[in-house]
Amino acid sequence: MDRARTAQKTYARYDQCGLDEVVSAVGWAIMEPARNRQLAELAVRDTGLGNVADKIVKNHRKTLGLLRDLAGAVSTGVIAEYPDKGVIEIARPVGVVAAVVPSTNPGATPANNIINALKCGNAIILSPSPKGYSTSVRLLEYIHEELKRIGAPLDLVQLLPAATKALSNELMKQADLVVVTGSQSNVRAGYSSGTPALGVGAGNVAVIIDDTADCADAAAKVMRSKIFDNATSCSSENSLIIHGNVYDRMIAALEREGGVLLSAPEKETLQKTMFPGGKLSAAVTAQPVSRICELAGLTRSELIRAKCLMVEEIGTGRDYPYSGEKLSPVLTLYRARDFENAVEIMREIYDYMGDGHSCGIHTRDESHIDYLGREMTVCRVIVNQAHTFANGGSFDNGLPFSLSMGCGTWGGNSFSENLNYRHFMNITRIVRTIPPNEPTVEDIFGDYWAKHGLTK
Repeated sequence: MDRARTAQKTYARYDQCGLDEVVSAVGWAIMEPARNRQLAELAVRDTGLGNVADKIVKNHRKTLGLLRDLAGAVSTGVIAEYPDKGVIEIARPVGVVAAVVPSTNPGATPANNIINALKCGNAIILSPSPKGYSTSVRLLEYIHEELKRIGAPLDLVQLLPAATKALSNELMKQADLVVVTGSQSNVRAGYSSGTPALGVGAGNVAVIIDDTADCADAAAKVMRSKIFDNATSCSSENSLIIHGNVYDRMIAALEREGGVLLSAPEKETLQKTMFPGGKLSAAVTAQPVSRICELAGLTRSELIRAKCLMVEEIGTGRDYPYSGEKLSPVLTLYRARDFENAVEIMREIYDYMGDGHSCGIHTRDESHIDYLGREMTVCRVIVNQAHTFANGGSFDNGLPFSLSMGCGTWGGNSFSENLNYRHFMNITRIVRTIPPNEPTVEDIFGDYWAKHGLTK
């Protein structure tokens, strides 16, 4: 921490060009193809989660998108002037950031946090998960190589000497800002550290397929999204709520994309393996279908060869664990009578798990989109898109590229947008006098008095 503070004091004097060069250096540290592949291979080898090809895509795409978002963004000095209010806003660093990062994305998530922190003149110290520690060590080596190249202080980016809860908790207490992505226990630890914290809520994405949807298009997007990196993403679809009029058509479309529907006995067999004691087993998390079938003792050849396993469900809550987050290529299907019933089912799912995070819909009906935006307690409604790729920012939507999704008060978070560089800065406001703008009491209450027959 002392080394980080010393480095940050020097770094805080960098101008925008200097900050941006450091950002480019760190971006190249993970995006250079040979390094990217090594990080992906190391992550899969040591965490046992996801697959190499998709992690390479994730490391590249998420970092490239973030660098696009940051290009030209002003993160030091004057960032806004409001002459009519006499206010000038100046961006200032927060200091030293503690970043707790998960095993599911041990390359892309820390890189995202590091780049955002450095963009705003901060130092950052990583607290990785035990399984993801080796990946963070290698990432740090690559980053330091690039920082040496441009003459920036190496202590701007550091790593705890070991992946222990005691060290992580102490780091969070001593830092100026805590950013936590991962388990809800880690998020709660961040919020209780006594340090300002940005934590994210639990995911459990549900998506409505209404009777106007293009089922073939929806199925292709859902399947591509669902199986990406063996469903490590918190934005992966967990449940589809399908209008009864298109239910059979949608199932057929999903089957053409590689999904296979389990029979009732197979569903029960899988549930015992996936949810022992009602809780999701780490043994199936981010595993391929073939491995899940092996663990569960499912021997039907169609299942073993499937891209995704599909189960039909009728209930939600603890007695129906398939209604929760699965972090695996297993998709739950609900049949809805109509759109109103679909929304009821979605509400019940989020009452159980995932409130605040995000939901999706495939539709041609604008009123259905508007209804979800006004009525569902989520911070993002993803429309006619592959949820995993869209929710954390995409090249064809306007969300900031991020691997940490704020879930608002609904999800127990202090922010409701995708984590981005502006969360890593303080803002100082210079305030000058302006001509007085003081209303009379009549200006404020005149309409109210007239409406209700009141007098001054």
